[in-house]
Amino acid sequence: MQFTQLQYFVAVAETRHFTRAADLVHVAQPSLSQQIKALERELGADLFLRARGNITLTDAGEALLPLARRILADADTARHEVQELVQLRSGRVRLGATPSLCTGLLPDVLRAFHDRYPGIRLMIEEGGSHDLVRELARGALDLALVVLPLPTPSPALTTVELLREDLVVVSSPEAPKPGAGRRTVRIADLEGERLVMFRHGYDLRELTVAACRAEGFEPAFAVEGGEMDAVLGFVRAGLGVAVVPRMVAARSGRGLRVTPLARPGLYRTIALAHRSDVAPPRAARELQRMLLER
Repeated sequence: MQFTQLQYFVAVAETRHFTRAADLVHVAQPSLSQQIKALERELGADLFLRARGNITLTDAGEALLPLARRILADADTARHEVQELVQLRSGRVRLGATPSLCTGLLPDVLRAFHDRYPGIRLMIEEGGSHDLVRELARGALDLALVVLPLPTPSPALTTVELLREDLVVVSSPEAPKPGAGRRTVRIADLEGERLVMFRHGYDLRELTVAACRAEGFEPAFAVEGGEMDAVLGFVRAGLGVAVVPRMVAARSGRGLRVTPLARPGLYRTIALAHRSDVAPPRAARELQRMLLER
């Protein structure tokens, strides 16, 4: 009994027509008929009653049909499982993340993933949450690390909360300490500071400006429009202070003073997002697991 014979048998059983079955499995009709006859000889029983214009299953055919379907389904499952394993030896993962997460959260996780799956290409796209949501929706990314709440809630995306990260104030050690030298800085203390501000579209920009306005003042910018590395560089140069994630500040090295925000402080919620209607590839699911278990 051959695997292709079972495929041909199921095709005829479902179409009740040899020619249409042959078209369905992309084989010439005489070849299909020969394989069905060979299967019947192997089993020692007719599988079809062949009347002109009317193909029906015999009792033997009825008995074989669910078994044949199960065998074919098991074969598809086996093929899928092997392909999933192959995907962990080669292939790619397209991950989107905000620039601050690329600086703070991702390096250690990506290094661990690369050490375990060196054949997987990691393709990273930096952007704000709004841009990343759009790229996910159009299928350009497998996964994305975004800040909640999403700028435009989408029922087509599944999000899983990953972490809540505190924000801190960074300043140049050569400049006066913000908050009149206290161990923590209140948002209200930023009214007397010049801020180094991120470009429009940065989640941190909207969060910081909203917190200042909630305290009744409009923040004053010393310079604005930068990406994360530029903002940190401007702060080191003494142009002003900035509000950044704690992980970024911890990785920023020398040249920055880090001051916590006074309670209740500020934090942001980071989530891992993917499309709800399409399962991420196996390699992407493995990266997702490592991020959730980090």
